[in-house]
Amino acid sequence: MTNSSAQVKPDEQFTAFLAEGRFMIQRGVDTGTHVFFPRVVAPLTGEELEWVEASGLGTVHSTTVVRKRPPEPSYNVALIDLAEGPRMMSRVEGIDATEVRIGMAVRALIVDAEDGPLVVFAPADQPEQAA
Repeated sequence: MTNSSAQVKPDEQFTAFLAEGRFMIQRGVDTGTHVFFPRVVAPLTGEELEWVEASGLGTVHSTTVVRKRPPEPSYNVALIDLAEGPRMMSRVEGIDATEVRIGMAVRALIVDAEDGPLVVFAPADQPEQAA
């Protein structure tokens, strides 16, 4: 059977959605449980997954500052608990890396990076800026 959508790898599909400006995650068709990182089937259950729009809201679970040699700015690496349940690694932008705090409410932004589009986060109370 040749199904063109079955030939697209989940991580490639995720990146394609980001290129369209859409932050999509997967959800189990039967259980409704959201998962991240993109997969072919749900972990543990093996159930079929479907793509759904993520709310883009989350909370910082943990954070660390990566200090660079000046003049390069330091940046943070953060684990973000998405409102839908899964946790993803990213960074919080728009504030100094040392100001990112555990429990901080954040919202997703899609930005263009050297390797293609990616999801970063900004403080939820910060005005939206063009990505």
